[in-house]
Amino acid sequence: MSALLLEIGAEEIPARFLHAAVSDLGLSAARNIELEYKIPFSGITTFGTPRRLALIVEGLPERQEDRVKEVFGPPKKIAYNEDGTLTKAGLKFAAAAGIGTDKLIIKKKDKGEYVVAVIEEKGAPVGDILPEVLKKIILSLSFPKSMRWGDGSLRFVRPIRWIAALLDKEVIHFDMDGIKSGNLTYGHRFLSQGAVRIEDPGSYVKLLRENFVIVDGDERKEIIKKQMSELVRGEGGTFVEDSGLLSTVAYLVEYPHAVMGSFDEKYLSLPPELLTVVMKGHQKYFSVRDNSGNLKNRFILISNTKAENDDTVRKGAERVIRARFEDARFYYEEDLKKPLSERVEELKRVTFYEGLGSLYDKTMRIVRLSEFIADKVFANEIPGDKERHVETARRAALLSKADLITGVVREFPELQGIMGGYYAGGDGDTASVCKAIGEQYFYSHQDIFDISKQGAILSLSDKMDTIAAFFSIGLKPTGSQDPFALRRNALAIITMLVEKKYGLTIKEILEAALSSFGKADSGTLKDEILEFFETRLEFLLSSEEFRILRDKPLAKDVIDSTIHFSTETPLNDFLRRMDSVTAFKREDGYADFLTAIKRVRNILVHAKGLPPVNASLFRDDAESALFGAFGKAGADSGEFLSRQDYDGALKALLPLTSPINAFFDAVMVMDKDPEIKANRLALLYAIWQAASEIADFSKLTSPQAFLPFPPSAGGC
Repeated sequence: MSALLLEIGAEEIPARFLHAAVSDLGLSAARNIELEYKIPFSGITTFGTPRRLALIVEGLPERQEDRVKEVFGPPKKIAYNEDGTLTKAGLKFAAAAGIGTDKLIIKKKDKGEYVVAVIEEKGAPVGDILPEVLKKIILSLSFPKSMRWGDGSLRFVRPIRWIAALLDKEVIHFDMDGIKSGNLTYGHRFLSQGAVRIEDPGSYVKLLRENFVIVDGDERKEIIKKQMSELVRGEGGTFVEDSGLLSTVAYLVEYPHAVMGSFDEKYLSLPPELLTVVMKGHQKYFSVRDNSGNLKNRFILISNTKAENDDTVRKGAERVIRARFEDARFYYEEDLKKPLSERVEELKRVTFYEGLGSLYDKTMRIVRLSEFIADKVFANEIPGDKERHVETARRAALLSKADLITGVVREFPELQGIMGGYYAGGDGDTASVCKAIGEQYFYSHQDIFDISKQGAILSLSDKMDTIAAFFSIGLKPTGSQDPFALRRNALAIITMLVEKKYGLTIKEILEAALSSFGKADSGTLKDEILEFFETRLEFLLSSEEFRILRDKPLAKDVIDSTIHFSTETPLNDFLRRMDSVTAFKREDGYADFLTAIKRVRNILVHAKGLPPVNASLFRDDAESALFGAFGKAGADSGEFLSRQDYDGALKALLPLTSPINAFFDAVMVMDKDPEIKANRLALLYAIWQAASEIADFSKLTSPQAFLPFPPSAGGC
């Protein structure tokens, strides 16, 4: 078995493109080598640095696999004469396929019969095929942005400077727009001595390491984390872990070396989030915290050089970060000169979205919705406390968008809300108001888990207003397109309502939001948005990947039977309902009850305009027995249901199984007398309605539905 190496050397590739490019390189290689060219292999390893993309393919055979392919030709009636001899068309087809006429067969396709050429292709030596394969792999790579250079026509993310291609020790020769493949690579741009010869694929990683290139991206990440841990250990603190920043810096360097820098302590008077964003966003530096979690006047940068250059690197970094912090301090101090509350009026000059008014209009909608939600959330507070909480919610909502026109947020949009919290605090607003403003943009499950009550109220209001706003002008998610992150907003709303256990329903919050657009009574729009929420919930409850609402996915039939309750009842209540239905399916009498209640449902399909049940019209003991059993079971189930005891409500219905079956065995429901028929249907309808208050049993499945074969009744 042989090993293949391909390395594409280029000018510095942007770090934001590299991770995807390394993955695409492996996928393209697998697709071309094994699927298209039928060359099996045992494994592919991909590498990427700013100056190269590379892969090693192991376990390649000497020859390509033999292939047999079938090529369809003309219809049989055109290819053959009536006496079975080939026509000119049939002979030409065989000649074009390069086979003897004895290799032609007849096969059915669609509604006709066609001549098919069976072509046997012997596998070629792998070394002869690889030039074509490798060129295809390189040309198949795509990037968000690509370029041409010089007089060539080849497009790539950055100009290609060399290509190394080896099968074991032999060079695979090919040409890409004048760039000839070879067995040379280049180490670190500044630390190595230029071109070095690759002996074979197995020596590639070690050879580059000796020339100051760590070619494996994951290894560079581990080196960076280890070095940073060693640096902060001496400082008595920790570095701020950031997986996104780590991935970025790992693809910015070929030979990572962590260097600790410092800045003047006076900058620690600025909000720590502002300092962190400046260090991360502008300079790709890691922040450092002390053991109490407070930001230290230290940072860590990842250089692309050796330790002997630390002083030079550190001085340059400290000079640059000082200038960046000065800019941030200027914006921050200018922002503090004007109270946040005075900026609210300025929002009238900023358009939220065409057709949806200004940011001021959105703010006023959020204020009204926040007051509505707060009134519900704090309904059981003592007089005085409730009014104070509602006023806090109103104040937080009023100031929530004012920081969008401050200098810091214009420069660092990712600090929206966070800076508003600081500015509100500087104006003397309460800690609850400041915290809520800072939490309004929370989306992640962990953030929502820790969010304050006032922060949740503001966040719910903002997100529901956004959904209602864009749906109201017809801008809803379609397919994979969701430019306004409405699905993400819906997910956050669902998560907040569950985590905070608010007794609010999605429907009532939505109706309050739509009232700001004068569309609270628009049934079509409201139903469309409620269906949107139901779809998100179905996805969350059934997905293996999302465990926000449950530790494991729920059965589809349980979801289908209860999902229509999800937007009209508090979500925690809805989740308990589904748990009860799931547990009910394990009850001994479940299967028999399901069969019985579905018999009830099936006969009601065409029933309309039924009168109340009239016991005086009963003609059979089975009718009276069912009516009596339902009277008790229905009352018991309703009592449990009023207390949201879904386990009790479901079990209370089980005694109806026998009376229902006895009724159907003894009674002809579709009696010739219209009054008798209507009365019997009315009784069955009442039973179905009582059961439907808990779940739609027509959507539930029997345990037998999961068996590969129906259970045997005995015998063969």
